[in-house]
Amino acid sequence: MASMISLRRTTTAALVACAALLAPLAPARAGAPLPGGRPMEGRVSAYLDGIRQDPARLDAFLRALPKGGDLHNHLSGAVSTELLIQLAAEDELCIDSGTFVSATGPCEGTARPAKDAVTDQEFRAQVIRAWSMQDFTPGEESGHDHFFATFGKFGEASWRHPGRMLAEVTDTMAAQHQTYLETMLTPAFGGPAALAAKVGFDPDFTALREKLLADGQVQRLVDQARADLDHATAEYQDTEQCGTKQARPGCAVTVRVQSQVSRAAGPARVFTELLLGMELASQDERFVAVNLVQPEDHRAALDNYNLQMRMLDFLHPFYPNAHISLHAGELVPGLVKPEDLRFHIRQAVLTGHAERIGHGVDVAQEDDSAELLRTLAERKVLIEVPLTSNEQILQVSGQDHPFPLYRKNGVPTALSTDDPGVERIDITHEYVRAALTYRLSYRDLKDLARTSLEYGFVAGRSLWKDRDGYLPVAECQDRPLGTTPTGACAALLRENPKAALEWRMEGAFRDFEQAVLRGK
Repeated sequence: MASMISLRRTTTAALVACAALLAPLAPARAGAPLPGGRPMEGRVSAYLDGIRQDPARLDAFLRALPKGGDLHNHLSGAVSTELLIQLAAEDELCIDSGTFVSATGPCEGTARPAKDAVTDQEFRAQVIRAWSMQDFTPGEESGHDHFFATFGKFGEASWRHPGRMLAEVTDTMAAQHQTYLETMLTPAFGGPAALAAKVGFDPDFTALREKLLADGQVQRLVDQARADLDHATAEYQDTEQCGTKQARPGCAVTVRVQSQVSRAAGPARVFTELLLGMELASQDERFVAVNLVQPEDHRAALDNYNLQMRMLDFLHPFYPNAHISLHAGELVPGLVKPEDLRFHIRQAVLTGHAERIGHGVDVAQEDDSAELLRTLAERKVLIEVPLTSNEQILQVSGQDHPFPLYRKNGVPTALSTDDPGVERIDITHEYVRAALTYRLSYRDLKDLARTSLEYGFVAGRSLWKDRDGYLPVAECQDRPLGTTPTGACAALLRENPKAALEWRMEGAFRDFEQAVLRGK
């Protein structure tokens, strides 16, 4: 599956105004000459500084900027609300006119045919607002509650056509010059819950794993999940016309899947889903990682947090090829008790073996946060930063957001979208927001894009010598980055998908910089 298996009302102009109120961020490496640079970089950086207060030109600049990958993305929340409505109509679903929950027919009482949301513009607008953050204003319902409630409302419309949904998402990514996606899906939907109910929970993890693996029970779920992804891939390739002269842009986006685990479920189901995800990552290169999803502040998620980390600690040695990326620290004071803010990120890394952390908003509230930041920097644990999502759910933005704190302390970061369909944004919106709010330079933005590929769970060696800078490996130091590779470098790129993606983006940077300077 090399290339298989997309508005919040904050405008660029508003962000320009907001940026004027915020002190410029001084990144740890600001102004320092870095390996891998080009003479054109300085001229492009000067151009960026000249258009920073021009919303239209800034948006165009950042939309054309090569932006690497999106490492934190939920497919059902990434697809546009408009496509979900269309799919619901095609599948003859119903939408309740009071709760806006989608369901199978017949449409009785307050339920209306989903096709009404295609033809009736008032009803359509109501559904879009209910299924997304469109026009949302906090009141009796918080942003947190409205955001998470959307998934239960459009849920019935979101699982039948993953290939068509992914086609829209990857086309949107390609239009914004992204080349890699890790999206979260629930494998073998319903199967792990049924198996967990049958087997039950055993605090002896060794015994529990053996019970689940017995008689090929988990393997049957693995086979189902792989078959489901095969079906989604076929639907995707048909929609995108991949491999034909009419192939759509999304075909060029490399996609990998994270198996999402329902952290608000009971221990038996969580363990079963973790085990399934790790088995998948060991048997099928399309599945690369496991991730705990659902609100971190859910009562069961809080009560079982340490237990879930211990599950990961137990399973990790059995499945060295299964990566771990965890939502952790998606919390703020007032949302949970103070003691629940003190350890989640640390435990995710030290006990849960997380290689990447999604959100990480409460890092300053953790015990000995300075030491934690040093640990994250030393271990090269990436923080996946969805700026708009963090504002909508947690009301954290600007200098209250830990993004500059992570950067100041040398912790790797990459911008991500989370649920761009629900949020009504795209990745360019996040780059505009970061550039304005934190006064990021062109090199800062370029390195954020590089980091998004460097920390992706795609197989193979990296193009870069190490993760402390962007100096190419010895095999690729004899050619300008992104040009036609030869000899040992060409061989390296053929054998290592990650290095090939990174080399391809370096070529895109070269083309981008030349185009910017020609069009000045």
